[in-house]
Amino acid sequence: MSVVNLNIVNKHRQNNPLAPSNDAHQPLLELKAVCKSYGAASILSNINLSIKAGEFVAIVGFSGSGKTTLISTIAGLIQPDSGEVLKQGSPITAPGPDRGVVFQNYSLMPWLTVFENVALAVDQIFQHWPAEQRRAHTEKYVRMVNLGAAMAKKPAELSGGMRQRVNVARALAASPDILLLDEPLSALDALTRGNLQDEILQIWEQEKKTVILITNDVDEAIYMADRVIPLNPGPDATFGPDFPVNIERPRDRTALNHNPEFKRLRAEITRYLMDIGTAKNQALGANKIVLPKIKPNTDSDWNRVYSIITSASAEVARPRYLEFSQLSKIYPTPDGNSSVKVVDGFDLKMKKGEFISIIGHSGCGKSTVLSMTAGLNSISEGVIILDNKEVDSAGPDRGVVFQAPSLFPWLTAFENVMLGVDKVYPHATKAERNDIVGYYLSRVGLGDSLYKKAADLSNGMRQRVGIARAFALSPKLLLLDEPFGMLDSLTRWELQEVLMEVWDRTQVTAIVVTHDVDEAILLADRVVMMTNGPHAKIGKIENIDLPRPRSRKALLEHPDYYKYRESILSFLTECDHTH
Repeated sequence: MSVVNLNIVNKHRQNNPLAPSNDAHQPLLELKAVCKSYGAASILSNINLSIKAGEFVAIVGFSGSGKTTLISTIAGLIQPDSGEVLKQGSPITAPGPDRGVVFQNYSLMPWLTVFENVALAVDQIFQHWPAEQRRAHTEKYVRMVNLGAAMAKKPAELSGGMRQRVNVARALAASPDILLLDEPLSALDALTRGNLQDEILQIWEQEKKTVILITNDVDEAIYMADRVIPLNPGPDATFGPDFPVNIERPRDRTALNHNPEFKRLRAEITRYLMDIGTAKNQALGANKIVLPKIKPNTDSDWNRVYSIITSASAEVARPRYLEFSQLSKIYPTPDGNSSVKVVDGFDLKMKKGEFISIIGHSGCGKSTVLSMTAGLNSISEGVIILDNKEVDSAGPDRGVVFQAPSLFPWLTAFENVMLGVDKVYPHATKAERNDIVGYYLSRVGLGDSLYKKAADLSNGMRQRVGIARAFALSPKLLLLDEPFGMLDSLTRWELQEVLMEVWDRTQVTAIVVTHDVDEAILLADRVVMMTNGPHAKIGKIENIDLPRPRSRKALLEHPDYYKYRESILSFLTECDHTH
C-alpha cells in the first residue's frame, strides 16, 4: 500500500486543514470510543487513545488484534463505524501527507530507483517547489536512512532491510506530523532490525515527529517508546493498560540487560500478554484425543514417545548420537571463477535427547548447517553421523520445520499431516492414523480447523500444521529453521510452549536455528553461537543450566536468566563490530 494516496495529497501542506495548531495543551491525536466491524465481525471496540505532539507510543499488537485496522483508521484509509478520530481537534476523514505510513510489506515501484521511489511522493506533495528544491529534499531523506550509495539501485537489487529503509525515507519525505509504523521491522533479521530501530530513533529525535509504532516485540517496544500499550486480541479488540517506560534516553541495549526497571517492565508486560493468551485458549477449549500406541517405521527406539524418559535411561543422553565432524559448505561465486566457503569446520557432538539452539547473524551459515543435516543440501567437506549412520540424503527419520511451511494449499490441515503419517505408520489402522493426526493438530491448537484448506489458514496456523506434521512423524531428529520467525509474539510464545511440552514428552533430539536470544535460551540445553560468514564456525557454546519443564514466565524470574542473555548478546555484539 502506498504511503500516501497521491490522488488526495496534491495540495500544499500550508493548505492542509489538518496541520497542527500551536495549542500545546491539546493532544495531537485523539481516538474517542472508536469501533470498527467488517460484516458481522467486530474488530475494534471502544478504542480510546490520546497522544501528545512529539511522543513515541508503541502498541503491542498480535495476529487478529486489529492493529492494521487501527493504523489504517488513523491514516484515514478507512473510516470507523462509530466514534471519532481527531487530529488537533479536527476529524480525520481521508489520507493526508501529515500522516506518513510504513507498512510491514514493501510497497515500492520495482521499475523505479531508490531515488525515484522517494521522489514520486515528493513531486506530488510539493509540486509547486522548483525541481532543484524537490531533488535536494528527496536526496536528504534517502541519505538520512543511509541509502546514499544505493540511490540509483532498483528494489530488486536491495535487501529486505534496504527496501524497508526506502519506505521509511518516502514516508519522512512527505514531512508528516505523525509517523505511523505498522510492524515495519518484523520480517527483518535481528541485526538489521536493531540497526533500523536506531535509525528511526535518531530520526525521531532530529525531526521531532510523533511516532506510533505497532510491534509484536516487547523488547523493541520498551527500547524505542515512551509508553507501551497492549492491543488485546479480537474480536472486539480493546486497549490494555498503559505501561510507561521510565528509562532515560538514549538507551543502550547492553546496559538495559542490567537495568532493574527494564527487567521489571519486561516481565510485567510479558505476564500481561501471556495471561491474555491463556484466557483466549481456555475460551476456545481443548480437543481431547488419545494418542494411539503404534510403533513408527522410522525408529526402533519407539517407546520414548510414550513415556517421559529420565536421565537413568541408557538410551537418553547417549553421547555422539548426532555428530558433525569438520563440516564445511563451499559455493561457487556468481562468475564461476572462484568459490567461497560459507561454513568452515563446524564441529559438534550431540547427545540423544538433547536440544540445541544455533544462533548467529544473517549469513553465518546456520540454516546451511541445518539443510545439510536434513539431507537437502550436499556436504562439501566433513561428515554428519546420525545414530551410527552417515547422512547423505533426506529421510523421514528427520522432521523439518521451516520458517514458511511447505504445505499443499489444496489439501486440508488434516490431509497435509496425514501424507507423512501414512508413510511412517503403514501398518496402523485408518482409525489409528486418524487419531495420530488429530492428536498433534489439536495439541498445536488446530482442533477446530482440521478440515480447513491450507490456503485458507493464516501464517501462524500454517506453521502450527508444519510443527504438528514434524512431531507426527516421530522422527529421530527434529530440525527447526526459524520456525516462529514470521509469527507475532503471542503466537510465537504459544507455539514455543507447545513445542516444549511435546518435546518434554517425546525427548526427541532437536536443533533449532533462531536469531531470537530469548527463544534460544528458552528451548535449548546448549546455545551454539556461530561467527559471521564467510568461513563461519562455532565461536562459543553456552550451557543452559535451567530447570525443565520451562516456561517463559518462570524464565524471566530465574536469577541466571539475564546472565545467559548477556553472554549471548555480548557475543553477537562483538560479531557485529567485526562484521
